[in-house]
Amino acid sequence: MAEMKNDRLLSLDVFRGITILGMILVNNPGSWSNIYSPLEHAKWNGCTPTDLIFPFFLFIVGVTTTFSLSKYRNPDNKNKDVYYRLIRRSLTIFLLGLFLAGFPNFDLSTIRIPGVLARIAVVYFFTALIFLNMRKENLAYVIAALLFIYWGLMTLVPVPGFGEPNLEPATNLGAWLDRLLLNGHLWASSKTWDPEGILSTIPAIGTALIGVLTGYWLRSKNDKTTKTVWMFFYGVVLMALGYAWDFWFPINKNLWTSSYVVYTGGLALVFLAFCYWLIDVQDKKGWIKPFHIYGTNAITVFFLSGLVAKIMSLIEVEGANGELISLKTFIFNNIFLQIASPINASLLFAISYILIWLFLIWLLYRKQIFIKV
Repeated sequence: MAEMKNDRLLSLDVFRGITILGMILVNNPGSWSNIYSPLEHAKWNGCTPTDLIFPFFLFIVGVTTTFSLSKYRNPDNKNKDVYYRLIRRSLTIFLLGLFLAGFPNFDLSTIRIPGVLARIAVVYFFTALIFLNMRKENLAYVIAALLFIYWGLMTLVPVPGFGEPNLEPATNLGAWLDRLLLNGHLWASSKTWDPEGILSTIPAIGTALIGVLTGYWLRSKNDKTTKTVWMFFYGVVLMALGYAWDFWFPINKNLWTSSYVVYTGGLALVFLAFCYWLIDVQDKKGWIKPFHIYGTNAITVFFLSGLVAKIMSLIEVEGANGELISLKTFIFNNIFLQIASPINASLLFAISYILIWLFLIWLLYRKQIFIKV
């Protein structure tokens, strides 16, 4: 199928901005003890709105890979520097994740190696390699292979030291592999397993490859209405397939199960189709500015907002009773708890944090400064 020029897609930037805004919202409540349930992850199996944010971002990584690297698929283009840039970008994102995990002590004996930025880096690297070297017609088979291989590993392979295959937090095959290879470097809240672990990165690549296929479709010569209709159609089909697969392999963000990939991939397609129809087809753009601002410096604002949040939690000030508390707690207690109930105060804190960062990155946006990681 013929392809269009590599033009930037406004609806994709807006979708990315909404996703990053959602990440910052759920990562920065005023109090972790007071959170509305839709802003929490599912306890184990299941899927809340918060559980959609990360797969949506990886889906977007796949779509943007198609747009940004298409020119390098030209057989007449012998520029091998693309692989150098691919490695450099992946390493940069990975190292930013390590910096954020280790700050401020950087204890290499306990630093968390997996993480959100680490997964983005690894998934981007392999997704880009597959995109550059594989025919479009074979991508669906690759996605299916990744998802069925992972399903087989998690449900058929006995877990050393535990026996029968299982999908429990600390005793599944992925958790065993994480402890074997990364013991002491896992998520501090569990220590025995990691939601961004090694084995679950396999299906996460499938999430991004669904985005790659979507990118191919968006770059085709079909008219915009046709593109929208088929994105909605395939999105609904994938959601239904994921929901059906849930009976045998439960939808689970922490395990990044194959059913979760299919279900959230379908939802991402539907959401992007809605944005595409509203923005690029109907030209209704009056509402998009804040999300577009977030979407054009996505990794930068995610990293900096996480770093500043850590700094606020580390700085100690004197509380009302003379005890030392974090600067974040001090601000929350003395401003937000004074004007709202604990749960609403917690939400207001997160919204205020989003607005502060919106202003800061607007300063970059107005000068057309877009930091490419």
